[in-house]
Amino acid sequence: MAKNKLQQLANLMRLWSLKMTGQAGSGHPSSALSAADLMAGLVFGSDFRYDVKKPGNPNNDRLIFSKGHASPLFYSIWAAAGALTPKELLTYRQFTSALEGHPSMDFRFTEAATGSLGQGLSIGVGTALNAKYLDTVPYKTYVLLGDSEMAEGSQWEAMMLAAHYKLNNLIGIIDVNRLGQRGATMYGHDISQYVRKIKAFGWQTITIDGHDMDQIVVAFKKAQAAKTKPVMIIAKTLKGKGVSVMENKNGFHGKALSGNDLQQALAELGPVDQNLRGTIRAPKNATPKKEKAKPSSGGVPISKPISTRKAYGYALARVGGQRGDIISLDAEVSNSTYAEIFAAQYPKRFFEMFIAEQNMVGVALGLSRRGKKPFVSTFAAFLTRAFDQIRMSQYSDANIVFVGSHAGVSIGEDGPSQMALEDIAMFRSLRDSVVLYPADGVATDKLVTQMARYNGISYLRTTRMDTPILYKRSESFEIGGSKTLRRSAKDKATVVAAGVTLHEALAAADELQKSKINIRVIDLYSIKPLDTAVLRKAAVETGAIIAVEDHYPDGGLGDAVTKAITGYKVVFKSLAVTKKPKSGKPAQLLDFENISRKAIVRTVKMLISKSETRSN
Repeated sequence: MAKNKLQQLANLMRLWSLKMTGQAGSGHPSSALSAADLMAGLVFGSDFRYDVKKPGNPNNDRLIFSKGHASPLFYSIWAAAGALTPKELLTYRQFTSALEGHPSMDFRFTEAATGSLGQGLSIGVGTALNAKYLDTVPYKTYVLLGDSEMAEGSQWEAMMLAAHYKLNNLIGIIDVNRLGQRGATMYGHDISQYVRKIKAFGWQTITIDGHDMDQIVVAFKKAQAAKTKPVMIIAKTLKGKGVSVMENKNGFHGKALSGNDLQQALAELGPVDQNLRGTIRAPKNATPKKEKAKPSSGGVPISKPISTRKAYGYALARVGGQRGDIISLDAEVSNSTYAEIFAAQYPKRFFEMFIAEQNMVGVALGLSRRGKKPFVSTFAAFLTRAFDQIRMSQYSDANIVFVGSHAGVSIGEDGPSQMALEDIAMFRSLRDSVVLYPADGVATDKLVTQMARYNGISYLRTTRMDTPILYKRSESFEIGGSKTLRRSAKDKATVVAAGVTLHEALAAADELQKSKINIRVIDLYSIKPLDTAVLRKAAVETGAIIAVEDHYPDGGLGDAVTKAITGYKVVFKSLAVTKKPKSGKPAQLLDFENISRKAIVRTVKMLISKSETRSN
């Protein structure tokens, strides 16, 4: 497309961005105006390829707005391509509109929900990995970045990994408009700072005037021809470009224009042909590679005690052999999470993410958006630092399994820095999430199968120590289920546990049996969703429930049980980690935190004693 038409399209997108935000009375027009020339040059003036009628075409190039607050520009691009009408644009930010304040999956051209800054590049790494190493198709991934968000560490995690995997099909564009929300960014318009750092991270860099259409088109042509490195186009721009009241001025971030200011701004854009539309080149017609399933070597060995983390490794290899869309990502601890078992059998579907958990989650989301089923594993404690990425992934309809090993004080001598004690609460808080906590190798194997089938976000909590096998291979496990391992007509209380504390509960039941005290023991392996029917029945039949967990009390298994039995006449007691953890032997720490078999025995006897005292 001719230079003058590209400039007209850029101004048309500016006009729409101003009108949309003016109509809504909110939004970020100044951030949209600074990148309008860049996006017109990319989408309509370069080798960007996309089938507008088929957003799901696997050969479409991917465009991710990491600076999601520039959404007016994002929506204007597709209007300029003829996929939206100007009337539809004016529904921006309305309750019934798909054009939300930041791009969401309600809008059919959105690759992933963005708006929490610093995440788009990681998602782009995931989509680029998919194209280069999995589907082996020629699409490219473009990520529009803001200069403010370059202060986020996750950006540099993504850049390191992209260079490591030589993602020459990944192109970032930094809109260096100098101004953030409250003033100047860290480097302002000093482009050399970005060049020096990004080159050091192994990327090819291209610097341009982000308002010179000739430079823009040449830059994209050069970036699209990259052979061995990802490319970052670093564009010097002006925030609010083209509108004197806000151009390169502080105080206009997130400020929509109205009244005379809006009319003056529209007039300053000059004559704009509002009927002008751009044409996007058609994608290439390549067939995505599909890896054929092949059986893995063996399943979970259960002839002797095995840790659930190791059982996970065997189970992942088994389901990975059945399905070629299963991908494993691990944060440089695969010899502890046992993702190495999968990696050894399916090396082309294993990606080392190194110790960069935020980027790992973003990459998983990018893979998920391209139809893959990522299993993401690391120590459970370290997933907490990536919670924003995990939280945001739910808004992108993510289909990801998270696996956290080394959970709880039961890991022993490594001490509190390695002990996940918040992870159940974290994953329970996510909408429609699944949280599973198996106690043996059989349960782990069966639940990994269920998680592979589940469409959404699920979390598997695994433990470090070897634990006895409790179940036969023929036993079935369902999401939302439970197992009652001890039951009698004379049960004095119910102990509800999962993982390590289930074994403590069973040992306590055996000890209490010596005193002719019967208790019910429930394996609540599915913490979300809960088997509420079984819990409520136990509340009615035994009159007392004790929840025991190797986790902090807030948001954990005990809180889940409390919610299920609210309104029932039952005595409830929670045994959880309440003291500051420390190094020690697992048994010592379970005793120290009052979540061991000894603590359970004491608690049951105390409850029975109080009950008998009341009855007398």
